[in-house]
Amino acid sequence: MRLGLHRLPRRWRWLLGHSATRYLLVGGFAFLVDIGLLALFHEILGWPLAVSTPTAFLLSFALTFVMQRQLTFTTSAKVVGSAVRYTLLVIFNAVATTLIVAGGAAIGLPWEWAKVVAVASTTVWNYFAYRYWIFPRPPAGE
Repeated sequence: MRLGLHRLPRRWRWLLGHSATRYLLVGGFAFLVDIGLLALFHEILGWPLAVSTPTAFLLSFALTFVMQRQLTFTTSAKVVGSAVRYTLLVIFNAVATTLIVAGGAAIGLPWEWAKVVAVASTTVWNYFAYRYWIFPRPPAGE
């Protein structure tokens, strides 16, 4: 059994053995890395937000790709193809998030709540995009 889960109690093996659980854990960890790097770059090193924010995001973006590929979906799909699809999904998510937040604000929803809706939406569709499009498993017999 992968990740050494065989040593855990059965209910923990089932929970951690599910790709959706690992997806959420990796995503949460990547968020902490992103915000931690942002704080390091901006608050401690004194970099401007215009530099700190994309630098932290891009580093966490790369970490997320590697961790989702290796820990969550353990795929044998080609790295370059997966990386291109992952990048396209991130671009799509950036546009979708912008539209959801702006649209929510336009109909009177506080932007914070609209952002929560955007994060929830992208989290759900990203799981399926990762599982079936970015990190697909080869068909049986290959």
